[in-house]
Amino acid sequence: MYDLANQSFTLIIVTLFFPIYLSQRIAATPEEGERSWGFAVGASSLVVVILGPIVGALADFGGRKKAWLTRLAVGCSAFTVALAFVGQGDVGLAIGLFIVANMMFMAGENFLAAFLPEIADRDNLSRVSAIGWTMGYLGAMIVLPIAAVILIASGQSDTGFRIVFAFAGLWFLINAIPTMRILRERKAAETLPPGQTLWTIGFVRLWDSARSIGLYRSLAVFLLSFLVYSCGMSIIIAFAGVIAYKYLGAGALFLGFCWLLSFVAGVGSLTTGFIQHRVGYVATVAVSLVIWILTTVGAALLPPPPADPGNAPIPLLLWFVGLGVGLGLGLTGNASRTVVGVFTPAHKTAEFFGLWGLGYKLASVVAPPLYALISTSYGTPAGMAFTAAFFVIGLAILPFVNTPRGKGAVRLADRRFRASMLGKPPVPGPQNP
Repeated sequence: MYDLANQSFTLIIVTLFFPIYLSQRIAATPEEGERSWGFAVGASSLVVVILGPIVGALADFGGRKKAWLTRLAVGCSAFTVALAFVGQGDVGLAIGLFIVANMMFMAGENFLAAFLPEIADRDNLSRVSAIGWTMGYLGAMIVLPIAAVILIASGQSDTGFRIVFAFAGLWFLINAIPTMRILRERKAAETLPPGQTLWTIGFVRLWDSARSIGLYRSLAVFLLSFLVYSCGMSIIIAFAGVIAYKYLGAGALFLGFCWLLSFVAGVGSLTTGFIQHRVGYVATVAVSLVIWILTTVGAALLPPPPADPGNAPIPLLLWFVGLGVGLGLGLTGNASRTVVGVFTPAHKTAEFFGLWGLGYKLASVVAPPLYALISTSYGTPAGMAFTAAFFVIGLAILPFVNTPRGKGAVRLADRRFRASMLGKPPVPGPQNP
């Protein structure tokens, strides 16, 4: 339900309508709007990069993941509703409100993912993750028609956009209530070591996690690949709506295109849950990256956008690119989250998923602003070629991820942790499994 809830922010605010509103209605020129949007995505991600793993360690140690998840959901909803009060010329206010809302959204994603190993055993991680991911795209398929009705009824006026932003915030809050009420915190709080506080222990455990990641070599290599290909994904998520708008305008065809993208993404996510444990956890990610490479190359080959979008012939290639984006989002997101869950010990979920979130946020700090500079200076084809390079490099790293080694490291870490909690001697085993 939380995946379904926060999809209103992902779709309406991050991917589709707010970047269009910023570049076409708030900023003085579309180019200024695109550059401001790239900066806003990067700045909000930078804050989460700095604070996210520390807060994750705090939540893991204190057994407070649900409390943090609830606060972040309420806060993101409130700041999303506040975007409804932004008008022409309010570029600074728009960026400021979005940065805070996006910080809360991205940090909440870390805590949400950290529950995954608690509510599913390792054999069912992919299926359970796929249910959540698919619920997100189901949310998109419901949210988008509602937003479309609002925009069409308002004649795509500024007021219509503002009502859509308020709706996105309220959707998030209302649909997150089941998570706030029903989800249980399963991991008990740990006793603080002498001389430590809840704030200092966050830094200590973050440092310990960074040092111990070397023991989980398979996870470390996968996170490196994830960091690289997340640069490409962060660009697509931030600018897909802006690019599609240049060809389709903001009419019914644009909304239908986005709905189809969400539908394909949901099918891809659901499919991942059934095939990943058969095809292989890492192999599924590799297949998705091949799809991304073909998609971004196709986007680079698109003809220049028409002067009058919505009334010009639509390139057939654009539909194939849209299908590739949807399929790539559905496959890669769920498959990546599952791989991290498979390689993560139960007592380090918030910390290691914090490092996973760190990878995507760090990518968002760097890639969208660079893409905005390249695309506004040299055109969309150059920006898409830049994007494709990240998927190629990420794919080249994946063969070095050793899945059996990664699973063995987790089993040994879980046994050692249970033994330490019971006051037993350490479980014998290799220091670097």
